[in-house]
Formats: sequence, structure tokens, C-alpha cells
Amino acid sequence: MPLLVMKFGGTSVADLARIRNAAEKVRREVANGYDVIVIVSAMSGKTNELVGWVGETSPFYDAREYDAVVSSGENVTAGLMALTLQEMDVPARSWQGWQVPLRTSSAHGAARIEEIPRTNIDAKFAEGMKVAVVAGFQGISPEGRITTLGRGGSDTTAVAFAAAFEAERCDIYTDVDGVYTTDPRICDQARKLNRIAFEEMLELASLGAKVLQTRSVELAMRYNVRLRVLSSFEDQTEGAGTLVCAEEEIMESKVVSGVAYSRDEAEVTLVSVADRPGIAAAIFGPLADAGVNVDMIVQNISEEGRTDMTFSCPVDQVARAEKAMKDARDRGEINFHDLVADTAVCKISVVGIGMRSHAGVAARMFRALAEEGINIKVITTSEIKISVLVDRKYMELAVQALHDAFELEKVA
Repeated sequence: MPLLVMKFGGTSVADLARIRNAAEKVRREVANGYDVIVIVSAMSGKTNELVGWVGETSPFYDAREYDAVVSSGENVTAGLMALTLQEMDVPARSWQGWQVPLRTSSAHGAARIEEIPRTNIDAKFAEGMKVAVVAGFQGISPEGRITTLGRGGSDTTAVAFAAAFEAERCDIYTDVDGVYTTDPRICDQARKLNRIAFEEMLELASLGAKVLQTRSVELAMRYNVRLRVLSSFEDQTEGAGTLVCAEEEIMESKVVSGVAYSRDEAEVTLVSVADRPGIAAAIFGPLADAGVNVDMIVQNISEEGRTDMTFSCPVDQVARAEKAMKDARDRGEINFHDLVADTAVCKISVVGIGMRSHAGVAARMFRALAEEGINIKVITTSEIKISVLVDRKYMELAVQALHDAFELEKVA
């Protein structure tokens, strides 16, 4: 039988009524002739509650027990979904990660998927099971302990199952009806995209768009798993949602497909650093060791053997970055006159595979920002992306200005 993977996020299974609504969508696909693997998240808010309980119980917790606790929310949802489908006369059963088994690394809280054997689930399909309801976000380590994949891990679970079982498609049901040209809450002219290339979606996800988890898009691109983002709360019509697919499946795309933003960024500058071979390694090595997620990097022109080094990072990592740099200075690894942190900036990005073949995108972007009086602090580019750091107070204005400048409200 042809096979579909359907993933339902926390808001889609927030209570029994929503679980019934999701189960009805699964029942329809079974009626259309599909075997279905359903991946479920914990009910909305449940994971945060479980994380809170762990923190109250043991501030310096054992990561293995943390995973055992926080993965339990998905087990509840999987069981309830299977029961609901059975009440609809759909042959279904629930599967926890260890029962599949979904084999992962031993990195508790951030495990990587290593293997999904098909034997157990395929055997049940052969016996007449129509729906396998799998608890997302969780797996089993080589040591036989429960592991979790990190926040948003159910998306990654769904794509991994679609790849392992060679599914026709992986449908991600969420509380939005697709991928938009930008956040509709900021720009009322934002338009839902019918299709978007893997590379574009990966950039948008990594730059702040929260529709899909970055790791899930990476996995989909690697194994060419066609993803469809849909709303759990709307009836699905022909062409509903957004299809995330290979670039070859998109006939013609706009130069820029979307505008993304990341609100909580910070700009850190080391003033007057010695300009010598190895200085970048001496700076960014300790930052990496401290777990600081450095993004944009700019080095100023050297003058009299000294230079300024600027980088961006999440605003909640500034204190960690400052400590790492001061500790490195105390050890004599680097020397700088001052460290200046601006915690009131944001990152704005334009993304599009059309940039590969069109010139003038950067000029158009910078002109649009200049016309609104928005000063650019840092710039970084890739083949299909341009990002800038600007004052956070201009974030919404910048997003709207760029959406207008590239006429994203119009269909290509």
C-alpha cells in the first residue's frame, strides 16, 4: 500500500477534541487507500510542565532521567490517538521510540537519529494494522536508555520515518496553514507560498521562521522527502498548505521568496585586538567552548597592528561570551582594550534561490532600508541569502519595507 507520514504538533493535539479532529484527518487518508505512520507531539504545554517538574525536583539533574520524564508527554498523546482511531474502526496501535526501535546517539536532550529499522512496523502493517501512531521526539540509546531529540524533535522524527519507509509524502500539521513570505502578524500583505525549495526553507528556518525545525528540513533535503505544511484546523482542499520540495519541482520562482527576522540578537565588539595570524581562532575557539552560537562576523581594517572584531550572537548568550573573552584575556591568549555589547539589535534576512541568477538584490535591499532611515550595522551574505543587523526598534518597519520592495505580495 502507498504510505503517508502525518505529524501533529502540540497545538493540534492539545485536548481530546483536537485529537479527534486530527484522527479524522488520518481516517480520511486511510479511506483513500494509504497506510499511515502518525507522529505526535506532547499535548500543548505538557513538555514545558514536565521540564519544570524536573527543574524543581533536581536543579542539577541526571540527563538520562530528564529524558525519561520529558518524553512521557508524547507517550500519552500516542496512546490517546490510537484509542481514538480504534473508536473510529481504524486498526491502529501506538509505538514508543524504543518499540520501533528508533536508534539514536547517547547525547541525552539532543540525540541524533542513527537508524530506524522497518521490521517491526512493516510486520504489523502486513497483519492488517492501518495506522502506526509513533511518539515523536524520542528514541533509544545504544545503552538502552530513552533519549530525546531536542526542541522541535517531532518534526525530525516525522521526516526520518518518511525517509526510512520511503513515504509518498510527509504532512506536517500545525497551527498555521503554510509557509508565508513573512510573518503575517507583522506584515498584513504576507502571502502563503504554494511551493518553496528545500534550501529556501532551510535558510528561513535557521533565520527565525518557526514553521519547521531546522534539522527536519536538513533531513528532508538530504533524502528528498517532500514535506507539506498544513493547518490542523482547516479542511484540506486541493493545493492546500505549502509543499517543501526540490528546486526542480518549482517552475519559476521570484528572486526573493521570503523575509525572515530574529528579534533577540546582540552585537558584540572587541575593541583594538592585536591583528596577527591566529587571532580569529584565539577569539572564536573559547566562544565555541563556552557554547556561544556566533553568527555574523566582521573584522575592521587594521591600523597600527590593531583591529576591531565584531560578531553577533543570541542576546541570552552575551554574558557567556563576555566571560569567555575576559577569561581568554586573563590567560594571555588574546588582548583587547574593551568589549562593547549592543543587546538592542535584530537580524533581518531576505532569502531566495532566484538570487543565484539575478544581480542587484543587495542594492535593492539596502536602498529600501535607507529610504526608511534604517542604519545597517553588520552585513552577511550567502548564495541565496542576505542578512543585516539593525536596531531592534526598526524590526517591523524593516520587514514591511523589504516585503514591499521585493513585491512579495504578488504571485511570481
